[in-house]
Amino acid sequence: MRTLVHLSDIHFGRIDYKLLDPLRETVAAQKPDVVVVSGDLTQRARSAQFKEAKAYLDTLPQPQIVVPGNHDIPLYNVAARFLTPLTKYRRHITPNLAPEYVDEEIAVMGLNTARSLTFKDGRVNEEQIGRLHDRLAGLRPEITRIVVTHHPFDLPENADEDDLVDRAPMAMEAFSRCGVDLLLAGHLHASHSGSSAKRYKISGYAALVVQAGTATSTRGRGEQNSFNVLRVEHDEIQVERHSWSDEAAAFRIANVETFRREGDIWEPLRA
Repeated sequence: MRTLVHLSDIHFGRIDYKLLDPLRETVAAQKPDVVVVSGDLTQRARSAQFKEAKAYLDTLPQPQIVVPGNHDIPLYNVAARFLTPLTKYRRHITPNLAPEYVDEEIAVMGLNTARSLTFKDGRVNEEQIGRLHDRLAGLRPEITRIVVTHHPFDLPENADEDDLVDRAPMAMEAFSRCGVDLLLAGHLHASHSGSSAKRYKISGYAALVVQAGTATSTRGRGEQNSFNVLRVEHDEIQVERHSWSDEAAAFRIANVETFRREGDIWEPLRA
């Protein structure tokens, strides 16, 4: 079994500082094999915000798979937005926009969906998906395949369809061919877990789609600050949502869901 901690939308520049120490302690207590951060490390892609985010990430367990979000591209500096959109991210966080972690049980692959032209929306292209497909297709079948993006491939009920990553159907077809099991994302500041089968009708294939809320931002959008802990086995994945409790002044487990695989189809375990 492998344990992943999934943080998202930490938004340095607009955070609740009282959450930082309890979050660090709770993450460390999980003894994660990998910490995933699915984008929006900053509020406005300023150097000071990136430096603060990196200093905090350095206090969390390693290894880490980190991808940028739309807030990590400058908004008001038009020249930087279109000419050097991720320069500060690369300088202060990581130069690698396609990070990966692979061991004998899991493969965790980062995929950049942040784009200058789409502003808040995200996009993938055929070249990115082709590289990821080839990498995952070459791994042993017993390895659980995990893809990390900022923008989601599925949405909670009543969410805006425009928030889906652009060209998602093309990507999902490729994911079905290389056996992607789990998709991790953020962006909406809302937690969500489910099967991809309802949205994508791909014969014999359904991935598990898990979205994290915001771990530290003051922009909760009606949901308490939260993050996910995933317990990953080859044929079973447990998703724990840890939410902030003002009363306890700590993160507490708020919800647990279990999903199982039958062939290449992931479905929720029914009681």
